[in-house]
Amino acid sequence: MKATLPSFRLRLLSSAVCLLLVAGCNVIPPPQADSTRYYTLASPALDNQVARPTSGTLRLGLKPVDVAPYLKKDLLVLRRGENELVYNEYARWAEPLEASIARAVRARLLADAKTGRVFASPFPFDQERDFDIAIGIVRCEGVQSTGGGAAAARFAATLEITSAGATSEVVVRKTITMPDVVWDGRDYAALTRALSDAVAALGQEVAAALPEKK
Repeated sequence: MKATLPSFRLRLLSSAVCLLLVAGCNVIPPPQADSTRYYTLASPALDNQVARPTSGTLRLGLKPVDVAPYLKKDLLVLRRGENELVYNEYARWAEPLEASIARAVRARLLADAKTGRVFASPFPFDQERDFDIAIGIVRCEGVQSTGGGAAAARFAATLEITSAGATSEVVVRKTITMPDVVWDGRDYAALTRALSDAVAALGQEVAAALPEKK
């Protein structure tokens, strides 16, 4: 018995739908592995900044580290020339940069022979302090020359140490600029190691700038 025209059209339509479904299954792309990498400040120079018991008497207050607004993203920054900033979506800080730097500086201060205590903000009301320390991060990034020169890791910060108490006075104010470290412009693990060494050097500079207790 010959199929009627409506039933033939129905079978033809069903076959077309099945072909579309099969084709659709074939064009759905497979899930892609996440290529994002997360980095922390870590290097032999930082690892050596371990707090040790001391007989120091300085009582210090470490204020929250302030970073330039363009560094407050969780992405590593690459500067091209003077004005162009490139954020790598696949190279991210594992924690806020200001928290990492504050922890590293505090560890270095606690390892200094002059230091007795280092209080983190907010400071306890029942603990007197001799000096308060404020750090601002101006540069913490990779840099590429638009003229084809070598890429580098660049780090700079400001430091202000004030006497604590009602009559607060600035006793130290300086800008700390670390020498550029050559970088290949691609290896972000190498970039974070170079920046970690710069943060370790910052801790050394802060400890060296500590005034004598009055």
